[in-house]
Amino acid sequence: MASDKTSILIVEDEPAIAALISFAVKEANWQCIAVGSAEEAWDVLSRHTPNLVLLDWMLPGQSGIGFLARLRADRQLQGLPVIMLTAKGMEEDKVTGLERGADDYITKPFSPRELIARIKALIRRKSPEHGDKTLFAGPITLDPVACEVYVDGQKIEIGNSEYKLLKYLMAHPQRVFSRGQLLDKVWGNHVMIEERTVDVHVLRLRKALKGAEQMIETVRGIGYKLSER
Repeated sequence: MASDKTSILIVEDEPAIAALISFAVKEANWQCIAVGSAEEAWDVLSRHTPNLVLLDWMLPGQSGIGFLARLRADRQLQGLPVIMLTAKGMEEDKVTGLERGADDYITKPFSPRELIARIKALIRRKSPEHGDKTLFAGPITLDPVACEVYVDGQKIEIGNSEYKLLKYLMAHPQRVFSRGQLLDKVWGNHVMIEERTVDVHVLRLRKALKGAEQMIETVRGIGYKLSER
């Protein structure tokens, strides 16, 4: 079975709060990495790109706002969804966080249920390929909760890389992606894979889809897209 768990980076220096968030994230069946400073967070980001960052405003060393500014200035990471976590409740502080590039803002104390709901809403908006909504395209159905794919109602066998590629294309139907974009979005910018390897995975995906293989279209000189015809 394919595996495609959402990954959350928690940047929070209060151990009790970090533990509470980590528990809630794991209960939602997501992976998480918890660190206590901006420096540790950058070390994680140099090796792994998560799907979302939960960022505390007040951190030792570089502040959460400073970290966010650096994140938004980084070409590879500037689109990473970020929710600010802070005890600051003043309206001007919220405005500052949003103006600096935060996607959402939640004030401490907060309920774990509200936090998980905010995360789900942001992932649906910013990264639909990481949501838990069933995807449909022509005869193809992809169930992200069970990590299963069906063609004309029949479950098919599909490899993990091909599953992730199909899920990304189904989340962005009719949009053309270059091989480089697919490498970055599907496998991550820190994974060492050559662009021509994408072609191999596309061939394997088409083979797995059998009668629906024509839906993975080659756009000459550019890359690939999922057609809904």
